[in-house]
Order: sequence, then C-alpha cells, then structure tokens
Amino acid sequence: MSTVHRAPLPYHGAGFAQFPFVTLWAIVAVAPIVPVLALGYPVYPYYFVSLLIFALPVFSLTVFNFSATLRPPTQPDIPLPNKPVSEYMEIKDAALKAQYGDGTGNKIPMEVFFEAYVAGKIDIKGDVLEVLEQRHDFASFRFTWGQFKFFITQWIPETLWHSRAQDEDQVKEHYDRGNDFYGAFLGPRMVYTSGLVSDPNRRESLEELQDNKLEKVCREFLDIQPGDKHLDIGCGWGSLLVHAAKFYGSTSTGVTLAKNQVEFGTRRADENGVKDRVNFLHMDYRDIPAQKFNKISCLEMAEHVGVRLFPTFLKQVWDMLEDDGIFYLQIAGLRRPWTFEDLIWGLFMARYVFPGADASLPLAWVIGQVENAGFEVREVETVGVHYSATIERWYYNWQANRAQMAGSYGESWARIWEIFLGWSTIISRQGSATCYQIVLHKNTNKFDRSGLMRGVKTAAQRID
Repeated sequence: MSTVHRAPLPYHGAGFAQFPFVTLWAIVAVAPIVPVLALGYPVYPYYFVSLLIFALPVFSLTVFNFSATLRPPTQPDIPLPNKPVSEYMEIKDAALKAQYGDGTGNKIPMEVFFEAYVAGKIDIKGDVLEVLEQRHDFASFRFTWGQFKFFITQWIPETLWHSRAQDEDQVKEHYDRGNDFYGAFLGPRMVYTSGLVSDPNRRESLEELQDNKLEKVCREFLDIQPGDKHLDIGCGWGSLLVHAAKFYGSTSTGVTLAKNQVEFGTRRADENGVKDRVNFLHMDYRDIPAQKFNKISCLEMAEHVGVRLFPTFLKQVWDMLEDDGIFYLQIAGLRRPWTFEDLIWGLFMARYVFPGADASLPLAWVIGQVENAGFEVREVETVGVHYSATIERWYYNWQANRAQMAGSYGESWARIWEIFLGWSTIISRQGSATCYQIVLHKNTNKFDRSGLMRGVKTAAQRID
C-alpha cells in the first residue's frame, strides 16, 4: 500500500500562469504614483511615501479582482465530475442555499465554504478529506471581502510588527491550548513537524515517520557526537532534545514560549533518563543567553520569526554557533508559481492555525537570507510529499479522537482542524506548500569541509 495516496482530481487552478508576477508588481509600482500626480505633489519624494502607504493595499485589491476573473487552464485530461453541490454537502443556511445550492450554477467561494462549515451553516457529507479532494468541482478560488479585510487589518500589521508581546500571545493561544488537543493528532511522539518516509511502498506509521526524521536529523544532518552542546530553537515538546541526548550523548537545550511544552518535555526527559542533559528555556528566542553551541537546530519555528526579523535571527544563530559547528534549518515554504488556491489556503492558515508565520516563502528567498548572513549551504532537501504523508496521519488521528476534542474544545475547533489537516494533506502533496531541510555551516576559509564529505553510494557503470 502506497504511503502517499495519489490525487483523484489533480486539477490545477488559475494563478501565476495567467497573471505573472511581473504584471502584478508593475501594477503595484505604478498605482501609487496616481494620487501623487492628482494632488500635484512632486514625484520625489512623495512617490515613495505613497508607495509605503498603498503598495500592500494595491497588491491585495489587484489579487482580489483578478481572482474573480481569471480562469484556470483547459485540462481535458482531468474532467471535473460536475456533480450537484448536494452530493458534497448539506447547506443549512437559507441564504447560502439560495446562492450556491443545486440549480444555481454557482460555485461556492472556498473561504465562504470553510467559514460556513466552521459556523455550522454547512455539513459535509462523508469524509472531509475525500470531499476536499473534489473541491474544484464545487468551490471557486476567488478572494472574498472577508479575506481582504483580514489581510489589510491583521496580516499586514502582524507581518510588519512582530513584537515580543504579539509573538508570546500567539504562542500561548496556540500551543498552550492543551497537550490533550495536540496529542489527539500528533500521537505519542508529540512532534509537530514533518516526518520522513523511509519506504514509499509501505504504509509506515506516524511514529515511524517521526522516528525516521529524528534519527536523520541527529545522525546525518547534525552529526551529533557525545558531549556536543546542542541548541534547538522552538523545541516544541522536546522530542528531538530527548532523542539527541539519549541516543547520541548530547547536552541539549530547548527554547519555547509555551509553558505546557516545557512541563511535558521535562517529564519526558526524566522518563528517558536524560534529565541531567536536557534543559528547557521558557523564553523568547531573542532572550537566549549568549553562549556557544556545536550544533543548532530550528525545525519549523523560523517561519514565526517573520520576514522583517529574519536577518536578525540568523545573525543571532551565527553568533551562538561554534566556528566548526552545524546549523540545521527545517522550514516550511511556498512554491513560486502560485495559484489562487495557494494564497487562499495561506490566509486560512494565518487566521486559524499559524498566526504570525509569515516567513514561509519560496526556497530562493530562504537561501538568499542564509547566504547573506554568512552561512554556506551544505545541502537542501525538499520534503513536501513527506509532509503530506505526515499530515494525512495527523488527520486520521484527529478523526479518531474528534468526538472527544469537540466535547472539550467545541465543535468549531473540531471543524477548523478537519479543514486544516485535510486541506494541508492535499496542499503539501500537490506542491502548493512544502518543507525544506537545509544543512548550514559558517562560510569561512578555516571551516574544514572535508569532514563533511560523504561517500557516493552507487553501482557506477564504466565507459571504456
């Protein structure tokens, strides 16, 4: 049985191909000059003032308008089923039913669909993931005024600001919700990052996927040796710390803002006999005491640092890393040839699941940032399909515990997590979002690169 299911309807929506970035940025660059000329102000310096004020609103309005008019490419090899809406859902709200029900011929905007589902105005018929696989048959991917309002009033300010108080509030609201909530889908390993598939032809368990990842990070990416001082920034519930200390002899320190994670991780370290070599710092990453580490890891936390503060964060890592040390960065990212679905999913995630994680960007941006900070890229792997396998297992775990979670945290949260896990299984499988595993070290002349060489495993053919 394949570890990742093939998409039953791999339909490709409109986006980059119909509306390239050069057109988008041309509109964003030109539009702010209009009010300057209309008011009779000199172009310099008032154009730049206008650009600062209007660039992002113009960007969002442009995307908003074009998302409603651009059509996806013709795909005769992937015909839509054209089933009635009632095959997929029961619309209980009268106004929604009049606008999007059977016979109207109107596809429901994806944002309207998931907001109505969360509010109980729509019930999905059958398995949520299976219905989402058919989303192009019943949903349209155009932006709504609700998303426009969220982008302008919440996403932009959070992206530009990223204060300590903002980050702490978001972490507490999200990760201190309750360990039972996260255990309901993460399982006993309590690892909230992508696992790794070792055998694509076998249906590995979630625990196997996460063990594969922990082992590869410690043994191959970080090459942890007994006695290494290891720092994990954004350590979650501490599974990587315990694994590194127990099986590789490190002294590992984890940093997190979530109190529940510290308590859980401390208990797990004690249960595994490594409490003396695992330490938790309950603090903002910006407050990590200045000291040196042989190995530093950061798994899917750097997204929350934000675009504005990313260079400062990398400078901090550089200063803490020994000159011969290794920095492992695992970071979620997005594809550059975007579709409108990618953007709509991203706003859903920013609103409900990962607020403040605005540094999820294409690989070229991440590589540029780390190289500008003085790091050399040793290797990069893209593991989005591994993430799909991981999230799918989270989804089925959640569904197995759904009734209990709905009773403890409310039906709306149960539905939000169904959409999050089901949709993200698809998003990461189709390449909309992905995950990069990046191994780095300081780009200095004295760094011994020969120590990082690996033998090539191949049965090479010889040409005489």
